[in-house]
Amino acid sequence: MNERIDELLRRNLQEVFGEGDAQKRRAAIAELYTEDCVLYVPPGRFEGREALDKFAGDLRATHPHFVYTPHGKPQALHDAGRLTWGSGPRDQAPDYTGLDVIIVRDGKIATLYVFLDDAV
Repeated sequence: MNERIDELLRRNLQEVFGEGDAQKRRAAIAELYTEDCVLYVPPGRFEGREALDKFAGDLRATHPHFVYTPHGKPQALHDAGRLTWGSGPRDQAPDYTGLDVIIVRDGKIATLYVFLDDAV
């Protein structure tokens, strides 16, 4: 399970939140998330794959040239995992940083909590 949690955290960062192509992002969401997934982010709570896709797409559109870079290794504990990351222009210091915490059910992300750090 630890390897699967590691994979989910890394792929979510790149293939969901880092993906600018809507079709590829939707395919990744279908593969990585449960149908009834829940996303908790500072702006609110979003339920289901469609809501997650819309949020991730809208967020991506605000900074299409940013990349997401993991900071350290993912950590897994039972059915949960966490990964710290930064986002900003490629090869530059991140404009912002955060922490993803996931709860996994049946090998997919059922819940994602996104914590944002104070401005860097």
